[in-house]
Amino acid sequence: MKRLLAVWLTALLYVMVIAAAYPSAGMALLETKTLQPSKDNTLIESETGSLSSGKGPTIFVGRTGQAEGSIRRGLIAFDFASAIPAHSRITSVKLTLNLTLSAGGGQPARVTLHRLLKDWGEGESTAMGGRGAQAAKGDASWIYSVYDTEKWAHAGGDYITKSSGVQTVSDVGTYTWGSTPQMVADVQSWVDKRKGNFGWLLVGDEIRGATAKVFHSRDSSDEQARPKLIVTFAPGRKK
Repeated sequence: MKRLLAVWLTALLYVMVIAAAYPSAGMALLETKTLQPSKDNTLIESETGSLSSGKGPTIFVGRTGQAEGSIRRGLIAFDFASAIPAHSRITSVKLTLNLTLSAGGGQPARVTLHRLLKDWGEGESTAMGGRGAQAAKGDASWIYSVYDTEKWAHAGGDYITKSSGVQTVSDVGTYTWGSTPQMVADVQSWVDKRKGNFGWLLVGDEIRGATAKVFHSRDSSDEQARPKLIVTFAPGRKK
């Protein structure tokens, strides 16, 4: 028994010496935070860029109607400043959205996440359906990143074409994107450089008609169905 205790104490002392000599090798405990969006919106294809849904209860993604239907793209962003300490190391990122309506009888469609390259706004416009509402001051729209003073360089949003994550969405239910290496890299960059955090663009099936997928937004009356971003990280230390 004494011998076993001596071995255990020796091992403990060894671990303490290594941890003191190499702090980065210590067993940092991971933390997980669940965040709700700081803003979201729907880009509604329009020649004038005068339609939006900043405070609408849903986010539309895909193409409405038949083949001649117009395109919808979702915008979503999260504020990490108060939730995740600076210098933290991100290890896992998962985005969860709840689908409330699926056009085309619930036919499957791929919905991809793309990192946005420009800041955008969420105004007071409220659309209860996919047609949108008159864009309010500060809204994002198909042409304007901030209505009606700042324009996208390209209609429909400025974003990285390579997707950060993808999920096949069919009928009503809960869907999760990630964790992917690129989603982790995106959030890591937003934690490291707060000013470059413009969030993601959600792109659906824009080829076929009647492919629109309708998700609960952060303004949904159903609080449990609102978007969530689950981030796991090793807390950072001041340098």
